[in-house]
Amino acid sequence: MTDRSPMHQQIDTLPDLIRAIVQPFDAAARSAFDFQTCASVKRIYLVGCGDSHHAPVGAELAFNQLTGVPTQALSSLPFSRYTAGFLPATGPKTNLVIGVSVSGKVSRTIEALEMANQAGATTVALTGNPGGPFGQAAAQVFETAVPPLPDELAGMTVPGIRSYLASQIALLLAALRIAEARGALTTRAADAERDQLAELADVMEETIQVCEPIADELAQRWREATMFEFVGAGPLYGVAMFSAAKVLEASGDPALAQETEEWSHLQYFTAQTNIPTILLSANEFDADRMAEVARAAQCIGRPLALVSTADAGEIRQYVDELLPIPRQAPERYASIVYSIPGELLAAARAASLGSAYFCNFEGGRSVDWADGASAIYQSHRITELKR
Repeated sequence: MTDRSPMHQQIDTLPDLIRAIVQPFDAAARSAFDFQTCASVKRIYLVGCGDSHHAPVGAELAFNQLTGVPTQALSSLPFSRYTAGFLPATGPKTNLVIGVSVSGKVSRTIEALEMANQAGATTVALTGNPGGPFGQAAAQVFETAVPPLPDELAGMTVPGIRSYLASQIALLLAALRIAEARGALTTRAADAERDQLAELADVMEETIQVCEPIADELAQRWREATMFEFVGAGPLYGVAMFSAAKVLEASGDPALAQETEEWSHLQYFTAQTNIPTILLSANEFDADRMAEVARAAQCIGRPLALVSTADAGEIRQYVDELLPIPRQAPERYASIVYSIPGELLAAARAASLGSAYFCNFEGGRSVDWADGASAIYQSHRITELKR
């Protein structure tokens, strides 16, 4: 028996999940992305909803850096209704659309692939449910089924953690496959990158060990908080969105994600200043701007925590607490590890308050989302491109 919450217990499984999926997902990536597809692509779009959107935002930098192909991460509705009808006319099959849906049933992402097909793009469904309607809408399927939990954890309704990590790893392996097939990376260099991904399992273990006591203390310090903000740029904007989502799902608290630059233009002027604000910085591309944001947030009295490495530089002097990442990875892979502190904070907050995950699906919510008011699985789908 353990007194650790179900969410904490699932966080504990993440390092072993990486170790279990890197090799089979790499093989699945090689199958889903054939040489002709990789060689001909001139533009890549990564689409999904919820956590399946947050993961592509976290992977966008890796695609741009590794493949040399301009890549954009978009939520499914903006893609299907405002982008698909205007894809660049660069030739047949030169636009590649990778859709992400763990369940394989999300209406809006199915629609995104259907509109991409109409626009003449090559479509790949990244999903744990290859036989579902999402997989059937794609030209190719990248199967990413998550290994089952141990028996003692199976059947628990917990905010999505393992599926998000699986989607992240799969996307990064897709980027490496495309880069290698196109000759942007040699086989030796690509294998070294894959080894680096696998080694992040050890960094995740260290991060959980170091950050959990700090997250527990922050949950107590911020017990009276009425909302939370997470701030990041590039791949860590995806982590900010994901972290806010976990707080929302775990404790029901209002939580907002904001991009680093936009925080200064908007949230800086919030009348309520005692909002716990968690800054995420890999201390690379965004370091100078994040330092300015941290200083501004400190000046208006924000309770501040920073997720970064111990050598976070100037940013560190402006924050109250550091949630340290023990070992740095390239910024293109930072989203894998930097998601851990937000997960731990969400888990600690829910455990401290005794909150039921997903508000126990009360107040008109339904465990079976297909029949719920949000209509995630049964939303109306358009059938023709918007132009």
